[in-house]
Amino acid sequence: MTAYFAPTRDMQFVINELAGLAEVAALPAFAGQEVGPELVEAVLEEAARLATEVLAPLNKTGDVQGARIGPEGVIPTDGFAEAYRSFIEGGWNGISSHADYGGQGLPELFNTAAQEMWNSANMSFALCPMLNAGAIEAISRVGSEEQKALYLPKMISGEWTGTMNLTESQAGSDLSAVRTRAVPEGDHYRIFGQKIFITWGEHNMTPNTIHLVLARTPDAPEGVKGISLFIVPKVLVNPDGSLGARNDVHAVSIEHKLGIHASPTCVMAFGDRDGAVGYRVGEENKGLAYMFIMMNEARFKVGLQGLAIGERAYQAAREYAKDRVQGRPVGVKSGDRVTIIHHPDVRRMLLTMKAQNEAMRALTYTVAAHMDLARHHPDAATRAIHQARVDLLIPVAKGWCTEIGIEIASLGVQVHGGMGFVEETGACQHLRDSRITTIYEGTTGIQAADLAGRKLNMDRGAAMRALIADIEATVAELGHVAGDDLATIRDHLRDGSRALAEATDWMLGARDADSVMAVSVDYLMLAGYVCGGWQLARAARVAQAKLTTGQDPVFHEAKLITARFYAEHVLPRAGALLRSVRSGGASIMALTEEQF
Repeated sequence: MTAYFAPTRDMQFVINELAGLAEVAALPAFAGQEVGPELVEAVLEEAARLATEVLAPLNKTGDVQGARIGPEGVIPTDGFAEAYRSFIEGGWNGISSHADYGGQGLPELFNTAAQEMWNSANMSFALCPMLNAGAIEAISRVGSEEQKALYLPKMISGEWTGTMNLTESQAGSDLSAVRTRAVPEGDHYRIFGQKIFITWGEHNMTPNTIHLVLARTPDAPEGVKGISLFIVPKVLVNPDGSLGARNDVHAVSIEHKLGIHASPTCVMAFGDRDGAVGYRVGEENKGLAYMFIMMNEARFKVGLQGLAIGERAYQAAREYAKDRVQGRPVGVKSGDRVTIIHHPDVRRMLLTMKAQNEAMRALTYTVAAHMDLARHHPDAATRAIHQARVDLLIPVAKGWCTEIGIEIASLGVQVHGGMGFVEETGACQHLRDSRITTIYEGTTGIQAADLAGRKLNMDRGAAMRALIADIEATVAELGHVAGDDLATIRDHLRDGSRALAEATDWMLGARDADSVMAVSVDYLMLAGYVCGGWQLARAARVAQAKLTTGQDPVFHEAKLITARFYAEHVLPRAGALLRSVRSGGASIMALTEEQF
């Protein structure tokens, strides 16, 4: 079993120096809370304690034992219920939720760092509050005042959990094919249908689960324009908030999966008897738009899972490399053998893991800060600017971070060598758990289609060009700073920025939709590598300034070296991806169906 220790020093560096804590702290929404470096440190230390001491030790247990289903429903892994009580007693479930409903009202930036820890420590466990967060966000944004008052306090506290019930066996990612029915009956509806792949759809850790369900009313039009959203409680809730009768909804089975064994992925049946009682959220036939509120919340947090698993895999590989004695240094034929961290190729793998983790952390935390500014800035025009950046980068954060997370988990197995291929080291679990992240909440292809087909065309590339302008501003700033490391980073970042600009022009100028979609994943990955390089270049600039004053030289020198490694050995991937984008989809679309 691999241990986990939250990288709080790097988290603090990113929050304080890169993500713009001071600007977030100045927002009126956080007035009087003293949202500064001291609070950051205190929150991270407490979160790290829970992650390290309570959640991480259950990670292997959950992998081996898994969730189970019996006559009484779904039974979580041993120890999960106690861990969940510790989690909600600490107030972690509502860290960034509105104080009016019992949340702590802290910035999303704080919640993002905590989410990284929960997912690194125990991704299966973290999925339960993650799905709840999406349901909370949807009810907060489009629920009625009565629905907010009835459901939000207990969902935010964690006394109840929430789920998203979107897809069905015949639909997959095509929600226009949803068939679940919602039949009006007085002040509520009767829901009939079956949903699949419902994460934490049932469990006994809380007395109630609030399902958000996509369904069609009798006169709804076909396709996505006919979908509505409904609250369907596992146990009906009386007007005073007390629990009533059991609703007609239950899990009929749980999936047997490659990874995240302790997270029950349920097939949920609604209306096997008289129909499950449901309450419409918002307007009829607007369910798809409401779904995206939940989906964007989930997609961002799944992107964090790529970082989280990458960090856990890196820590395991690093410690193994420091401990495993094998071989002598290159060119040395006698004498003592050394630990494998002395071998150049192992260092290459470890630095590839470390550098990309730090790039992902800086990117995702920066997106979280933009979320805070988009939600809480007093000026509407400023909120719109930050929301445009969030909308642009969520598919990048989800798609790129999860793809890189799998790469890092695979490298973790490789660093362990043969021992990585056996379960005892824990490296296998990280790879197996990470594999789902590029699939659920929208595959990498769906993220790429969103970026290249929707986000770029919504404003004809204005948001992307604004991002590129910010990257080029960093290039210009590095041109005025002395140091070979920064000069190298600057030159490679300039090349990456130009590659992203040229690829963007190609995507916007392409006439054939198939060609755009055929290279959309390459475009998304190119954007991710360049954004990661941009953030590490910013980190290097800060680190160089800290080194001149003698502040924490070991940490800041490592930041500078890591950023240079990324610029020299990771960022050049952008150039290759540009060539692929320019090639278009001719060869991709050329084979007939029979030729495959």
